[in-house]
Amino acid sequence: MTNTHKAFPLAGLMVVTLEHAVAAPLCTRHLADLGADVIKIENPEGGDLSRAYDTVVNGESAYFVWANRGKRSVTLDLKSERGQMVLTELLGRADIFVHNLGPGAVDRLGFGHDTVASRWPGLIVCAISGYGADGPYQHRKAFDLLIQGEAGLLSLTGEPDGPAKVGISIADMCAAVYALSSILAAVLDRSRDGGGRFIDISMLDCLAEWMMAPAYHQLYAGRQPGRAGARHNMMVPYGVYRVGDEGHVNFAVQTDAQWRALCMEVLELPDLVDDPRFARNEARVRHRHALEPLIEDRFRALGIAEVTTRLITAGVPTGDVNDLRDLVAHPQLDARSRWIEIGSPAGPVRALRPPFNLSGLPDRRTSVPALGEHTDEVLAALSWEAGR
Repeated sequence: MTNTHKAFPLAGLMVVTLEHAVAAPLCTRHLADLGADVIKIENPEGGDLSRAYDTVVNGESAYFVWANRGKRSVTLDLKSERGQMVLTELLGRADIFVHNLGPGAVDRLGFGHDTVASRWPGLIVCAISGYGADGPYQHRKAFDLLIQGEAGLLSLTGEPDGPAKVGISIADMCAAVYALSSILAAVLDRSRDGGGRFIDISMLDCLAEWMMAPAYHQLYAGRQPGRAGARHNMMVPYGVYRVGDEGHVNFAVQTDAQWRALCMEVLELPDLVDDPRFARNEARVRHRHALEPLIEDRFRALGIAEVTTRLITAGVPTGDVNDLRDLVAHPQLDARSRWIEIGSPAGPVRALRPPFNLSGLPDRRTSVPALGEHTDEVLAALSWEAGR
């Protein structure tokens, strides 16, 4: 059955956000992608700190352009009486309040959860922080790399002789995803009983959840998987392997059938199939230092074109090792019409369609707001609604 939307799923919902950097902005950008009216409150002196990260997008920051399109920017001095009054009016009209300022900052402004919940019992409040609203770390400031360290991610990434951070802000993005899904669940819940909800999103909680597969090795085997660079630390062979001086191939063996196909059709080394050192994945992980050089020696003899052809023919999953120049020109993204053009203070910029891919979702080509671009518009609406 085809489901055709006549409007965006979140059309009519108003979101007020006190946010900076990545976690909350990415969450609220996706709320905007789904049709919510997101009002981003920024300090008049510079606004969201991510606006100043760099100037690579025609003078605008890459992080800010990515995580803030589709919102309305309103500048308010929240330490002033006027700023407090405007925020109070906005929250009185809002459905959702999202914030990720430093520990205690929203409470000091007078908009902590207890105050907000007593005043607007139907409001959904989502607080995003490094460590959560309680516990011994609740007052610590946190950024992505710090949480990667706290969650043990740095102990798994990199080469055996040293750690490496994940190359994107994965702790922030992880928290953004859980914040978004929690807010959507709260909206559904409120439709049943009319009550608001408090959502306490901890970046550490979220990334710890994503760490559980390797954490189970620690809990039940008494040891953690080691760092394996561009290869998998719990499955072998799986990852990037050198083909002599020609380059690398990237492939993944996850099943016994794929292992057999690799040995028989790609490597043409049938004796490996039932070799007790390699017959099962756990054994291959233990004996990877014997197996992986053998694979690379065989690849060197075959050459990269032949290896790639054999992997594809044998049905062993394989893919390219792209850089970002390859990504932005990826034929699959072009074929699926993923690229669009959006507005920004610096003029049109390229962007990707949101990856929700919900059937019937209208095409929403939004813009990145300049600092305070919508202040007069929003204040005028408030004055009109308040009869001033």
